Amino acid sequence: MTDSLNTAPIQAWKNCRLLTGVAGQGVIADGMILAQNGRITYAGPATDAPALDGAVEITDLGGRLVTPGLIDCHTHIVHGGNRAREFEMRLDGASYVEIAQAGGGIMSTVRATRELGVEELIAQALPRLDALLAEGITTIEIKSGYGLTIEAELNMLRAARRLAEHRDVRIVTSYLGAHAVPEEYRGRKQDYLADVLLPALDKAHAEGLVDAVDGFCEGIAFTTDEMAQVFDRAAVLGLPIKLHAEQLTQSGGTKLAASRGALSADHLEYIDDADAAALAASGTVAVLLPGAFYAIRETQKPDIATLRRHGVAMAVATDCNPGTSPLTSLLLGMNMAATLFGLTVNECLAGVTINAAKALGLEAETGTIEAGKSADLAVWNCEAPAELVYRMGFNPLERRIFKGKTL
Repeated sequence: MTDSLNTAPIQAWKNCRLLTGVAGQGVIADGMILAQNGRITYAGPATDAPALDGAVEITDLGGRLVTPGLIDCHTHIVHGGNRAREFEMRLDGASYVEIAQAGGGIMSTVRATRELGVEELIAQALPRLDALLAEGITTIEIKSGYGLTIEAELNMLRAARRLAEHRDVRIVTSYLGAHAVPEEYRGRKQDYLADVLLPALDKAHAEGLVDAVDGFCEGIAFTTDEMAQVFDRAAVLGLPIKLHAEQLTQSGGTKLAASRGALSADHLEYIDDADAAALAASGTVAVLLPGAFYAIRETQKPDIATLRRHGVAMAVATDCNPGTSPLTSLLLGMNMAATLFGLTVNECLAGVTINAAKALGLEAETGTIEAGKSADLAVWNCEAPAELVYRMGFNPLERRIFKGKTL
């Protein structure tokens, strides 16, 4: 086995404008990338590349821009149905309460998701996944949270895992049983925690379906005390945590996430200086979700200046979901992050590469183009990185490379 690995062909991608994503490195005008067995062995100027001996597969990229493969670190792409009718109702002036009384809201997605088996969930998720992959994504996080029964939550996670059997992409799963309280447990949140949420987490972990544990910490969802119970169980199982926090109000979720060493805290429209300081101290990534901000017509923006001042790593993701962010374009997500939130081009690109990798605990595996990491690359028909952020509705991807395989 060792001999066959050592004699695998060396892959060489030459004649490219190389943006490695490594801190302090700009665009390398005449870049070269070498890889073997799907892992990068060299990335830098062609003049400094080692001599190529033995079997070599050389690809001339024609001067195109190469970046790390993009990472969408916060999505809900596995679910049943859609909420287009609710969108239409909102445009006609219906309130959230009126929509809920008409059978809409998150519970409409829960009902639609519960009706589907694993194969049907996969079939409905694939078009959403394909739209994201077409923009150079090589890693995607997928959450449960629309089942809210033990079996339905497990089926969402099973479907998410199996998407990697259908497409060449790295899948990271997050258990989001603490998303909402289902109708049958209305007014009995502790019973839902005891009967469904925690047992489903145990079963998901036992089945190898969960990479991290997430929750929605908000007045309309779960309190910090309730989320602490979930995080306690995650700690027992040895699972990292994430948290939807400070999206609609200041709930205290950011400080809770930071105090538990969370990989990320997501949304963060209502953070303050103390929240940012807590994130910085814990190394927790701030995941910004401009698609949700846009879709629900939010007016309170995340305090980007305060996050910068404290040196908090910022990621950008689509939050692709049927209700509040039906967004399947990470390129547009970057444009929104720049236009709506004021991120720079470099911050946007770091937000969908290295910082997104950190938000998933994968920074040692992907997110930059450097020796030792997976050969996850995106090749673009453009010259300057700013082109990836400034255009809207335009996709310049020339090819996607995952673990050294051109797709």
